[in-house]
Amino acid sequence: MEDYLKCRDGVELFYKKNIPEKPLGAILINHGFAEHCDRYDYVAKKLMKEDFIVYRYDLRGHGRSKSPKGYIKDFMDFAYDADEMVNLIKEENPNLPIFMLGHSMGGFITCLYGIKYPNKLMGQIFSGAAVQRVPQVEGFKGDLFKFVNLFVPRKKIKNQLSKDVCSVVEVVEDYENDPMVLTEATLNFYVQFLVRGTDWIEKNIAKYNYPCLITHGEKDKIVPRETAMFLYNSISSKDKEIKIYDGLYHEILNEKDKDKVLWDMVNWLYKKLGIGSNAYSF
Repeated sequence: MEDYLKCRDGVELFYKKNIPEKPLGAILINHGFAEHCDRYDYVAKKLMKEDFIVYRYDLRGHGRSKSPKGYIKDFMDFAYDADEMVNLIKEENPNLPIFMLGHSMGGFITCLYGIKYPNKLMGQIFSGAAVQRVPQVEGFKGDLFKFVNLFVPRKKIKNQLSKDVCSVVEVVEDYENDPMVLTEATLNFYVQFLVRGTDWIEKNIAKYNYPCLITHGEKDKIVPRETAMFLYNSISSKDKEIKIYDGLYHEILNEKDKDKVLWDMVNWLYKKLGIGSNAYSF
């Protein structure tokens, strides 16, 4: 099923949901920069098979959501949007526990959400989460971005991620040929996400206290694996796990070992629900 959710400021978020017969919980997926929710068809199918209702949506500025493409005004709008999605899930499933899964920039959003809304979920899963300044905007470069953004916030900058998203050639080709993948975004988008947003997380990270599973590809060329270690070591959560997958690039949910990664995520979800890993087969 698919529909639109009208947000507080008039932006309409396109979303989909996959519903099993006897759901044990619900999970909201936050996709990464430049992509869209259809790239999580396989993930949604697998999670639904394990009895989770899966909600996924196109972030503002992305996909079929009704807002200017490649543009955001303020990074915190992502957290507010995620909360409106969570409220929708709660309304439609008042008795189900809710989880959140975020990849890359979606992991950044998931972390924002975890800090800002500490008591609404049962737990969160991070995949290649971009919660620190990436090498391209570290230090002086990021400050220069902020300065230039004062004058030309709507200047367009090309998306140059494609070659490094995954080690699977077909995934890269599909990404490059996908008409719904953003080819560019405004300078203000990059500044809000990669500079102001990550700086805010760094200042507030100790407030994060959710049960969480942090996953990352060991050969990630977009978000260094050290970022996962920063996240794990900086949060206040006592219930936290981290898994770094040898040989995997950024999109661990699209790599050849994606089923192993998904099995680990499902296993973690079941543990949070108090269900043993032998209760299902993947």
